[in-house]
Amino acid sequence: MARPRTFDEKQVLNAVRDQFWDAGYAATSLEDLMRVSGLGKGSLYAAFGDKRQLFLRVLNSYTEANHGRLREALAGAPRALDALRMLIEAPVDDPAGTRRGCLMANSASELGNADPEVLAHAHRTYETSTALIGDCVARAQREGDLPAEADPVALARALLAAQQGLVFMSRTGMDTATLTATARSLATRLLPTSPDD
Repeated sequence: MARPRTFDEKQVLNAVRDQFWDAGYAATSLEDLMRVSGLGKGSLYAAFGDKRQLFLRVLNSYTEANHGRLREALAGAPRALDALRMLIEAPVDDPAGTRRGCLMANSASELGNADPEVLAHAHRTYETSTALIGDCVARAQREGDLPAEADPVALARALLAAQQGLVFMSRTGMDTATLTATARSLATRLLPTSPDD
């Protein structure tokens, strides 16, 4: 009869996620995973499978959580235009956090050419993000803050590319003042100035 698990699965997955996030997939060893999880090899493999299976599970959990936060942030703003501006400014608001980059983008950069499953996951992730942002663009159009003739999907892709670019620039060590100026410049060019500004 199998023994019940005596560890917190979410805590283990978060610790493993941070290890992959900080070191990357290739540089993370089984010993690293055992150290951060507090589990032995047998327990780790029995619960989560091998290193690649564990990585894919962490990546999936990471993207699901990010999409949940994105939905909440976009829906929670009083006006959609404010939410879209917030999306651009998010990397500036947490420069220390964005120094790590985006786990999905980091993983696609590291593994995309060698691992079709990771590349497909990245594609699905960015398509979902684009759809969520596109819905917010359409809401801003209905609210009269964006031109009705604008293509919501095209603008959503541009906003996502701008946001991810800022995350990358933050990761290079760019100072907060420069990041802030860059974010404001992007917002000015991609989104109209509201009457209250």
